[in-house]
Amino acid sequence: MQNFSELQISNYTKERLALAKFATPTPVQAAAIPQALEGKDVLATAQTGTGKTLAFLVPIIERLLASNSKGIQALVLVPTRELAMQVLDQYNALRGKQLTPAALVVGGLPEGKQLAAIRAGARLIVATPGRLEDYLGRNLFNFRGLQVLVLDEADRMLDMGFLPAIRRIVAVLPKERQTLCFSATLEASVANLVKDYMRNPVRLAFGSTLKPSESVRVQAFEVSGDRKQEMLQHLLGKETGRCLIFARTKRGTDKLARNLIREGFAAAVIHGDRSQSQRTAALTGFQTGRYRILVATDVAARGIHVQDVAHVINYDLPEIAENFIHRVGRTGRAGKTGVASTLYGREQRSELMQLERTLGIRMERVQADGASFPARPERVSAPVERFNDVTIAGMVRLPGEVLQVQLEN
Repeated sequence: MQNFSELQISNYTKERLALAKFATPTPVQAAAIPQALEGKDVLATAQTGTGKTLAFLVPIIERLLASNSKGIQALVLVPTRELAMQVLDQYNALRGKQLTPAALVVGGLPEGKQLAAIRAGARLIVATPGRLEDYLGRNLFNFRGLQVLVLDEADRMLDMGFLPAIRRIVAVLPKERQTLCFSATLEASVANLVKDYMRNPVRLAFGSTLKPSESVRVQAFEVSGDRKQEMLQHLLGKETGRCLIFARTKRGTDKLARNLIREGFAAAVIHGDRSQSQRTAALTGFQTGRYRILVATDVAARGIHVQDVAHVINYDLPEIAENFIHRVGRTGRAGKTGVASTLYGREQRSELMQLERTLGIRMERVQADGASFPARPERVSAPVERFNDVTIAGMVRLPGEVLQVQLEN
């Protein structure tokens, strides 16, 4: 299939795809959508950024258009609030006027609006397992008319300990349903989930799910700890596009973001201790260009789906090798190119090599030449802003860069 217009779908959906500027399907979309349209269970593994969301939304939209039934007919389970909101936005952008809005069921947001959307006639729910199980436990709605279950980022949900909740949720769903499972990897836990909940699924696999995409240049810089911040600023100063920086800890992300803001970079932060409004503001600002830099923990490695991230920087090595793939997968998406840089100290050489052996990759070693670091930018007066209740004054900006430093408390 070379074009979405070749799909055996309604003219309405074709028009909606064209309006959203979806013309050529990715490999996983071209393979999964026709199988799902036939009503088959589908298990697809593919690298991040390959278009898996559209691969299950198109079949759901077609099923809803063809049905006159009321009530909840499709459920999409995802691991994080951010991913749930992005799936919801994608669906609402495609549904047009013939379908009702989807309902969001996630923690960290007021439940009144979520339940109101369901009661208003939502036929699709996009949910995280914990909040959905809470609602079901209180008998706030039911899934008697459910026809499609989607498990998106299945391996991540299992990594986060959602297996017991998923089992309890699936136990109340109709046995006669279609199940679509999308995952970046197929670990034993995912395979067991498939065996229990899918019926003769069509198995689709695209590329190595344990290696970075070939469209991403992967490089590593050895730099001493006292010069790590300088090296980071050097990389950011050379990059004009969006940059996503990963640190290991919540405290580390806060400290790193504060330092970058002091140096005049338009930066925001996202991690598990930030409120939902703060996380939403940071992610929205990153998507719209208000912030060129987003500093995150691994909670964002799969929860962020932002187009055109030019550079991913691993300020800290990940604790789990697989997380390296999910971090790097934020760039070089949908066939575009990207860069992934990793900073490590001399004492971490063996840790870096173990990471490479585990993933079967070799990072390009780049000499971290201290002499090439740019001089610190000239300080200019700027409004005082607050970040995590710490007042920062006398901020700076790089030449030609607009100072954008507002962060939600």
